[in-house]
Amino acid sequence: MVKTLMKQIGEFKRDSLLTPVFMVLEVIMETVIPLLMASIIDDGVEKGDIRHIYAVGAAMVVIAIIGLIAGVLGGTYGARASAGLARNLRQAMYDNIQTFSFASIDKFSTSSLITRMTTDVTNVQMSYQMILRMCVRAPMSMVCAMVMAYFLSPELASVYLVAVVVLAVVLAVIMRRATFYFQQAFPKYDDMNASVQENISGIRVVKAYVREKFETSRFMTASRNIFSIFVKAERQVVITMPLMFATVYICILLLSWLGAKLIVQSGQTVLTTGELTSLLAYCMNILMSLMMLAMVFVMVTMSIASARRIAEVLNEKSELENPADPIHAVPDGSVRFDHVFFRYGKSGEPVLRDICLDIRSGETIGVVGGTGSGKTSLVNLISRLYDVSEGSVSVGGHDVREYDMEALRDQVAMVLQKNVLFSGTVLENLRWGNEEATREECAQACRLACADDFVSKMPDGYDSHVERGGANLSGGQRQRLCIARALLKKPRVLILDDSTSAVDTATDARIRTALTTQLADTTKIIIAQRISSVQGADRIVVLDDGAVSGVGTHEELLEHNEIYRSVYESQTQGSGDFDENGGED
Repeated sequence: MVKTLMKQIGEFKRDSLLTPVFMVLEVIMETVIPLLMASIIDDGVEKGDIRHIYAVGAAMVVIAIIGLIAGVLGGTYGARASAGLARNLRQAMYDNIQTFSFASIDKFSTSSLITRMTTDVTNVQMSYQMILRMCVRAPMSMVCAMVMAYFLSPELASVYLVAVVVLAVVLAVIMRRATFYFQQAFPKYDDMNASVQENISGIRVVKAYVREKFETSRFMTASRNIFSIFVKAERQVVITMPLMFATVYICILLLSWLGAKLIVQSGQTVLTTGELTSLLAYCMNILMSLMMLAMVFVMVTMSIASARRIAEVLNEKSELENPADPIHAVPDGSVRFDHVFFRYGKSGEPVLRDICLDIRSGETIGVVGGTGSGKTSLVNLISRLYDVSEGSVSVGGHDVREYDMEALRDQVAMVLQKNVLFSGTVLENLRWGNEEATREECAQACRLACADDFVSKMPDGYDSHVERGGANLSGGQRQRLCIARALLKKPRVLILDDSTSAVDTATDARIRTALTTQLADTTKIIIAQRISSVQGADRIVVLDDGAVSGVGTHEELLEHNEIYRSVYESQTQGSGDFDENGGED
């Protein structure tokens, strides 16, 4: 975990190294000042040597200024290093997420990724800054002060040693117990963020069903869970500061009492007044250093869980990789499934079972079946969004695992079930399919997808603004723009995954006719619930519970496939779909 995160320091290594150097310099300056104070008292005040007081006082001012400059520089470089680490961590996570396969994406929820890139990174940033500054400054200050205290009076310095040992043991116990609760707290942020995200994205549904109170209750529950865990953790940590202050005051009292006795009994031969003053200053240094370490421990304890969650994202690698010598050109749009089995993850029941299909280049294939029959899983294998568990899928006569993935996906355009548009203009959204597409090419794609009629009526035409997710467009309009976007790729294989479900029947027919006439050489695979959307296809594949129930033309399936026939008869009578009838066969 630490190794993974430290790789992201990158160009901020110099700042990370300079920070502790300046912290050490600051500590050295602070350690020298009590000695000079003792000299002023013993050799200046008690002897009445005003020149000595001025000379040593001037030296103290210079040393204090050097310490101040060192502290400022240490803080500046520490802030740069920690902020730089946070920036690099966010960028590295974002970059790695872009390489995720669908299987990798399934492991992390959207809310979890957002929490990891915001709250978790902030925790690590604060901890890293404290580690660079306090984890160097505090131990160094404590060691220097302890050495100087033993140099002045070994007997009185033993008080510090006992206090340090006792505090170290107590702090170790407290931090160990607190870590357990902090590790439980941050996953709860995922639940809270998920609640917020779901509520905001579905606010129209929430209001339509008057579920505001229910959603508020959900959020309060998630928030209360975080509150409860942090209270338990803070109860462990809260004793730290009172314990530290109690130790400081006890040490001061003991030093004052024992030191005064030594001064009086020895006549300032064993211990002088100035040395006692220095010992009290070193006492504060030692115990304040312990307090700093306690603060660092608290922050580091909180950030350990965050660091692990960040490392999980950075270490997640897609199991889909390009071969050593990939193929960069897809010869044609033929597709072949050869005894394909597929399951999500390495265990569990297969979603697809023994699929064997041969699709010729330029052929139009319809795919129908009930919910959960494996339609989307089937087409996801063609563009290698997932790899098969057994068997093989070929495009253009080559196994999809032999292709460069970018080249393959450029030639296998897929319009997903969920139509996603991005904030920007209509033209910018269309050019996701082809960055170099001209305005006329975009307009032609829209005409094929029957989107040009409504785009031309928008206030600024193709320069009209699209809200995030296409919120200012209807479902059918979003679908048609997504189809047009896919057409701009000029693919060998075009997959429409239930992509006209929100389009009226007449427009659906116009789109199918346009695709048939204008894209004769492109293989078209159309997933649909309405049989009317696929009955004109060259062949139709009927899936049932992950297996092929039948393949043939519309007429052949009506004659030989009971599932297809029963659904067709139900739909022609105005009701019925595969979910209702698919299980009867």
